[in-house]
Amino acid sequence: MKNLIVTLFGFFLLASSALAQQVEDFDSIQLYTLTNRQGMKVKITNYGAIITSIMVPDRDGKMADVALGYDRVEDYINAVDKPYFGAIVGRYGNRIAEGAFTLDGETYTLAINNPPNHLHGGVIGFDKVVWGARLTRGSGWQGVELKYRAKDKEEGYPGNLDVTVTYKLTDKNELRVEYQATTDKATPVNLTQHSYFNLKGEGEGTILDHELMISAKQYTPVDEGLIPTGELPDVAGTPFDFTSPKPIGRDIGQEDQQLEYGLGYDHNFVLDKSEGEMSLAARVHEPTTGRILEIRTTEPGIQFYCGNFLDGRLKGKSGKPYVHRGGFCLETQHYPDSPNQPNFPSTILKPGDVYQSTTVFKFSAE
Repeated sequence: MKNLIVTLFGFFLLASSALAQQVEDFDSIQLYTLTNRQGMKVKITNYGAIITSIMVPDRDGKMADVALGYDRVEDYINAVDKPYFGAIVGRYGNRIAEGAFTLDGETYTLAINNPPNHLHGGVIGFDKVVWGARLTRGSGWQGVELKYRAKDKEEGYPGNLDVTVTYKLTDKNELRVEYQATTDKATPVNLTQHSYFNLKGEGEGTILDHELMISAKQYTPVDEGLIPTGELPDVAGTPFDFTSPKPIGRDIGQEDQQLEYGLGYDHNFVLDKSEGEMSLAARVHEPTTGRILEIRTTEPGIQFYCGNFLDGRLKGKSGKPYVHRGGFCLETQHYPDSPNQPNFPSTILKPGDVYQSTTVFKFSAE
């Protein structure tokens, strides 16, 4: 390959004792830069397995960073609103109702960090720990392999869970995210990647004009606490119909109870696919730059969130504020609250089995 992986040691300055209390192993925090033959560049840190930057060209070849995030690790650690910019979230991405579930006759109580519910793995989820990391490469790609052991009863979950996440940047402008996990006790597992995107460039206004298609004829409506009701209604005739491309902002202002609950879109979509099949989940086109993001996954669902809680207080790498709806997330996943929803696909990983999942983010322009 033309460009090798570059590793930058001593990633950012960690000066305060408060940070040291939060991150015991901060001396080993590093930043990895992947560059492919097309000039696409992705930066990843082993703190939270976070993607900190994604540089991609527009239709004229102009490069821009399309991933929201920060320049300093302190900002990821100390972010007041914990937006999960670019992170791997787990052990269970999304919400578990009232922070509890019953498995094999035993009830487990999880950390309540989104009252009254459990969200994205808890108070110290996978996004707030230092992962072991090593560089890796193959034919037409280079990457970073990250490993973490979540101990039995960590954030309330049963079992020692060994997780591997591998980021691979290919010469086809694809960023592959490959997940693998094993456990010594039955446990729910639902890992996802929580990058926020703005295909104009991070800090470049709202994403309401981005044209979105989601390969889903159904979605999982929620209650006021954003917990699925268990129903799987059709999206046809609702603001949640993205089966054909439409601007994200076209229907977001409609009078709709689900939009009121989510303060906009913050819902899981049921992908039109067979179990475990790698297929197109979503496609986003930004008309002014021509940038396109296509997402393929083996997961059964995808959470579409359009930055409803961004309010301009956070400033990103460009120094510009991240305004309301200034970024979108498309988080490939199993459905929220699956441990308490017997009709949803199971998220229970058992000893002797291997959790495996792959999601591909492909960038292009037209």
